[in-house]
Amino acid sequence: MTLKGKKVLVLAADMFEDMELLYPLYRLREDDATVTVAGLDDQPVSGKKGHGPLPVDTTVDGLSADDFDGLVIPGGFAPDKLRRSDAVLDLVRDFDTAGKPVAFICHAGWVPISAKILKGRRATSVGAIRDDMVNAGVDWVDEATVVDGNLISARTPDDLGPWMKAVIAAL
Repeated sequence: MTLKGKKVLVLAADMFEDMELLYPLYRLREDDATVTVAGLDDQPVSGKKGHGPLPVDTTVDGLSADDFDGLVIPGGFAPDKLRRSDAVLDLVRDFDTAGKPVAFICHAGWVPISAKILKGRRATSVGAIRDDMVNAGVDWVDEATVVDGNLISARTPDDLGPWMKAVIAAL
């Protein structure tokens, strides 16, 4: 399968879960997608396990969901920083409203929770934020990957394979 011509936005902040950003980044590029890594500012980001510094291509300010075919939100501690950004939350809502894939894994469920797009939807996450997901109105299930319309969620790095297969299929 080729993703030539597809544009994917990956959100990044310090303390991202290393494999949850790096695997999608390289896997999507391997299938010829154009991947843009956007940070909260123009500074490189580092993973919680030491990968980095990873340069960002741009900042989230001024980006539009209209310019991309899908969104990937890696987990780790980065989602707690990302969800405090109005620009990030606006982007997530815009991707969702447009019906474009919004893929999130592990703790990244915090971002769509804060964007208020999960109520009444089915999704998964790392067990540590299950209560947060349920309290946001999610029909939470303990499965490797859950697809609910344009939402594609996964639990942990162990689920990267099926998660990325679902992301690629959605794109």
